[in-house]
Amino acid sequence: MRRALELARSAELAGEVPVGAVLVLEGAVIGEGWNRPISSCDPSSHAEIEALRAGARQTGNYRLAGSTLYVTMEPCPMCAGAMIHARVARVVYGTPDLRAGATGTVIDVLGSAAANHRVDVIGGVLADECRELLQAFFRARRGTGAAPV
Repeated sequence: MRRALELARSAELAGEVPVGAVLVLEGAVIGEGWNRPISSCDPSSHAEIEALRAGARQTGNYRLAGSTLYVTMEPCPMCAGAMIHARVARVVYGTPDLRAGATGTVIDVLGSAAANHRVDVIGGVLADECRELLQAFFRARRGTGAAPV
């Protein structure tokens, strides 16, 4: 998760919402990413998607069975769906997303009985640090005041 936080800071420096992700398989990092939808002009360029794409290229397979995705913020529905299709085994996230969290905070895509694959979820890892990074970004962007995440 510490590496995911470093990647989130890269996103922040680029003017993107500071979310970072690291994909690990058998103890080795196979993919990394940070939010890039603004700079890439691609609404799907979330940190998780970037890490999944990199992992698929690294392994030569879009199926990433047995992998763990570490991400600083709870995945959205799009990213949760991509994890199901990629057959990610586990997602470990930092802070919950109170507006679009798809691992149970707002909706539960990963826990849906309709899904053809189950992804284990662990939340709250370095949550305070992950949340503060996001809140500071939005406070600075909006000028003043605390921003909910």
